[in-house]
Amino acid sequence: MAARIGKIGFIINPIAGMGGAVGLKGTDGLAAAALTRGAKPLAARRARECLHLLSREPGLNFYTASSRMGEDELRNCGLQYTVAYQAAKESSSLDTRLACQAFLEECVDLILFSGGDGTARDIAGTVASLPILGIPAGVKMHSGVFAISPEAAAQLALGFVRGELKARETEIVDVDEELYRAGELQTKLYAVARTPYKPTLVQERKRIYSSKNEEEFKDQIALFATEFMRDGSAYILGAGTTTARIAEKLGVEKTLLGVDVIQKCRLLVKDASERDLLELLQKEKRVKIIVSPIGAQGFILGRGSQQISAAVLRRVGEENLIIVSTPHKLAELPRLLVDSGDLEMDRILAGKRMVLTGYRMAQRKETAAAAAVLHI
Repeated sequence: MAARIGKIGFIINPIAGMGGAVGLKGTDGLAAAALTRGAKPLAARRARECLHLLSREPGLNFYTASSRMGEDELRNCGLQYTVAYQAAKESSSLDTRLACQAFLEECVDLILFSGGDGTARDIAGTVASLPILGIPAGVKMHSGVFAISPEAAAQLALGFVRGELKARETEIVDVDEELYRAGELQTKLYAVARTPYKPTLVQERKRIYSSKNEEEFKDQIALFATEFMRDGSAYILGAGTTTARIAEKLGVEKTLLGVDVIQKCRLLVKDASERDLLELLQKEKRVKIIVSPIGAQGFILGRGSQQISAAVLRRVGEENLIIVSTPHKLAELPRLLVDSGDLEMDRILAGKRMVLTGYRMAQRKETAAAAAVLHI
């Protein structure tokens, strides 16, 4: 089916996601610190992966902000666009809001953005009922407006402007970054937005599970982990309450929302960055990774754990990736998802994988590359 003429407002938050791999758990107010730690821009690359697919579709007209906020990537991908807003040289959330006001004046059908929850908040607070869609590029993405991958965002955007998909209401939530960096997760509902929807292509809002049975299974998982972790390997523990319970059983205080390394009941690296993990891998011969899926979303890699990068995964080896989850959480996930930013690595991790669910208990679960989920 040929696409009708679609008008898409397009915006990039240039600093989104930069704090992830360097262990800052966010980038708001910390872009300079992230750069000092060696962070690399992420949002433009993620946007480019989406735009390359959209560039194959005739009839799309983009309205965007100048320079790094959208214009550069649209030009590089050969797409037709109009600069509707001139952004400041050092852009801010104000530029995001003003660009969206300009998009409203152009009567766009959809706003497509590359960023995280903070960007989603700025846009949703400006555009009211106009549909918005996020290309996942932030450190934390708890809102329901994000596609599961840049490729999925392209599919959703095309389906919507063609009239093949409808928009549904979803929640825009964000966390207090100061508390988040201190190890406390507090999410707050900021807005309700409309987003193009197709099952499996849009992520669900993060859900926190809490019940007596959940805690019992976490204890069982932790008890079993304390047994197999006696093998002398260095263990990289991803974020989350389940991995934190493992550290607790070992008598180690873990960074709840960060990545830590434990070896022989001793904290080897606290709140590690990607660079810390790569340096560790130069010294340690035996290293394994333990991660747990995000509730309702199903991501084991790529959301809040960018420190465990594709480069780290290659060095460790996919056979040394251990997934843990309580049975209830696992049962509510149709599949596990990986979005490491490297499609080749994601495909290596795809397929049936064992998930530790209790004391000497495991289940097999389908794991998919988020970018390739359409082909499963």
